[in-house]
Amino acid sequence: MSQMLHLVRHAQASFGAADYDNLSDLGHRQSQALGAALKKQGVTPDAVFIGAQKRHRQTWEGIESALKTGIEPVVVPGWNEFDFGGLLEARYADRDDKPAGLHDDRKTHFRILRDTVLEWQNGEIANPPETFAAFTHRVREAREIIAASGAKTPIAVSSGGAIGRTVADVVGAPADQMILLQLQVKNCAVARFVMAKGQTWLNGFNETPHIDANNEDEMLTYS
Repeated sequence: MSQMLHLVRHAQASFGAADYDNLSDLGHRQSQALGAALKKQGVTPDAVFIGAQKRHRQTWEGIESALKTGIEPVVVPGWNEFDFGGLLEARYADRDDKPAGLHDDRKTHFRILRDTVLEWQNGEIANPPETFAAFTHRVREAREIIAASGAKTPIAVSSGGAIGRTVADVVGAPADQMILLQLQVKNCAVARFVMAKGQTWLNGFNETPHIDANNEDEMLTYS
């Protein structure tokens, strides 16, 4: 039996706030809109998996407000984002050139995050919160948990890094493609994977069925 996994990035979180791991008001609207769009598409999940972060559960709750499945999500910490804040701090731990706006200026944050992830992948950052190998392992395990569930149409809610790593892994792309994919993933975007006979194929990437020309200015966000 084949499975169609719908892997959703969380809705807009609270970038620059004391607690990033919390949806913004717009994020709640995005998740509700995605749920309505998935319902229109006829997506009827028979199992739900979420990371252990608040923004993952909140995003599922918004989706569920439209789908009304009654399904209690299974928490799979492997779908959690890597600790990007801790990773950035580790990169600059023994340096005196830490830039202003590292955590709260979008342009600065994402430009430096890209280079930091590449250094992390190459083992060039001392004492990271998690090694890149460990991150890769847990994300693969998270996918294997879904495959082993036997669910025909599972939905999972995760974060950009874990999704970028999953896509790169499935298509056999070099590790350095992860961050390039991650930075493209829109809030509440859906990646679809066909899973069967121990194999996984990418079926769709960065889909936003809840966004159209009428609401794009409000609904299209990346953080």
